[in-house]
Amino acid sequence: MGAIGAGGVPTLFAQGMDKMWGDSELSGKEATRRGRYFDAGNYAMFVHWGLYSQIAGKWSGKNYYGISEWIMHRDMAGIPVEEYKAVARTFNPVRFDARKLARLAKDAGMKYIVITSKHHDGFAMYHSKCDSFNIVDATSFGRDPMRELANACRELGLGFGFYYSHNQDWTHPGGHGGPAIDAAGKRKTFDDYFNEKCLPQVEEITKNYGEIELVWFDTPGRMPRKYARQLAELVRKNQPRALVSGRIGHGLGDYRTFGDMEVPLQNVPGLWEGVDVTNDSWGFAWYDSNWKTPRQILERLVATVARGGTYMLNVGPDQQGEIPGPAQSALRLAGKWIAAHPQVVYSAQPSPWKHAFPWGDVVVNNGKLHLVVFQWPATGKLHLPGLNGRVGAARLLSREGAPTLLETAREGAWTVITVPFKKPDSLASVIEIEADLQGGVDDAFAVDPEFGLELSALFGRTTDCRLSKRKWMEKYGEWKHVHQVENWGENSAVQWEFEIKEPGRHLVEITCSAGTQNPRRVFNVKSDEGRSIQNQQIFSPVYLTRPIGWLDFEKAGRHSVTLTLPEGERAGTSVKSIKITRADF
Repeated sequence: MGAIGAGGVPTLFAQGMDKMWGDSELSGKEATRRGRYFDAGNYAMFVHWGLYSQIAGKWSGKNYYGISEWIMHRDMAGIPVEEYKAVARTFNPVRFDARKLARLAKDAGMKYIVITSKHHDGFAMYHSKCDSFNIVDATSFGRDPMRELANACRELGLGFGFYYSHNQDWTHPGGHGGPAIDAAGKRKTFDDYFNEKCLPQVEEITKNYGEIELVWFDTPGRMPRKYARQLAELVRKNQPRALVSGRIGHGLGDYRTFGDMEVPLQNVPGLWEGVDVTNDSWGFAWYDSNWKTPRQILERLVATVARGGTYMLNVGPDQQGEIPGPAQSALRLAGKWIAAHPQVVYSAQPSPWKHAFPWGDVVVNNGKLHLVVFQWPATGKLHLPGLNGRVGAARLLSREGAPTLLETAREGAWTVITVPFKKPDSLASVIEIEADLQGGVDDAFAVDPEFGLELSALFGRTTDCRLSKRKWMEKYGEWKHVHQVENWGENSAVQWEFEIKEPGRHLVEITCSAGTQNPRRVFNVKSDEGRSIQNQQIFSPVYLTRPIGWLDFEKAGRHSVTLTLPEGERAGTSVKSIKITRADF
């Protein structure tokens, strides 16, 4: 995967990528005729496996922290082409078991697998007839694991697809990032690479492995449109029922892919996916044991489905071809929860509120609301704001046994559900509600009486400052994404609107980062009722959450607060969010 956005490209190639990875030229109706598992399944396994798995983040005695599949690149170890190719002589993943990998995906609740047929390093993980730098001809392993995995997926009723790096190829002459001349000293162009390797290999993977779910192209960079169009047409000719990923570039894909490790904060229309990792690196890295817990996997899966997308979660087999044990364990535990609550994932529709709640999230299936509660209320009351229509039966679902009927009450604009004091499920609990959804919902944000409300900068209205999206790498290729308000001036302001169930005193906190010169900031928060609080706090280049003070609201109902920066250094100020919590609860 990548160093910029999912799949990653160096900074040099980043310009214009968001546009190139944008919406498809195809209508949603046309796109959904392809891909049997993508839209309804909502959950898939991504697999990054290649020569970089043999190197595993360490070269010439030095560890390289970050995404291991980029270790050859000059921004990491800068491994010369011939030295990198020589690694193939030691790559012999004798413990690879295709059926075991497919079974893991099925146990995890995933509906299809997408695996790297060729990453940016140019090494094919299948038996390519047009280039000998592949796992059958260049290693002692001598088997085609892609054929084995395709067969295993079909046996277990899973979809199967290929990742293919179509623009970057760091070892083939003429490929983007690759040598400019071949072994004979002849100069090679991108056109040579495309016709000698890229196009023939896409022909191979779309003709020789049976019916496939999709082809996941990556990092188009400045690849001319004519090449991308040839590839898209080839896939659609050989695999008329397969999807083409949006990362092919130029709007030629069937769906949109968000950036690496990104989950949108609001509903996104159309076909789209989020791609994520079970730890920090896509390919196997010997040191990377920062595994996602089963709960973290479910939180990000449910958030993606509730925003209208499909979640593809990556695993990286090691040098022997095995998935590390902790990842297997977390995936299977999350899979057991999904098996008990399949309606939360499969064919689930996005939340009518279009955003998450402090306690969890909501999906719709078969006309019923399914509340997925990660933060269980200690008060015995779960608050659901803005449900306009009639509320019918509410049931607490169980992994085992019959559902429990719950009492509901209407308190103004809020539906209040009485729940057991003890958390029913250590991962997440599901409440199913029969409700008249024809009346719609009021999707305004609301301060939960117990958990409060954190409002992203994305949902504020700005004056004389700028809302933008910020992303950065904490390790090489490990991306973080936030929405921020920046470019603060003397008259700048951000206003947020929300509902409050009951009047009272509330704590206001700001999450902000600051420049390096002066970390102190003075923020003022003023309510629509005319009350204001002001305080100086110290921030840092890393986002910190700091209290500003207590703010009283006299009435229940719709309110707003306005944030300003009346004193102190404004340059470098990045406001990520504001949080409002009952202080007298």
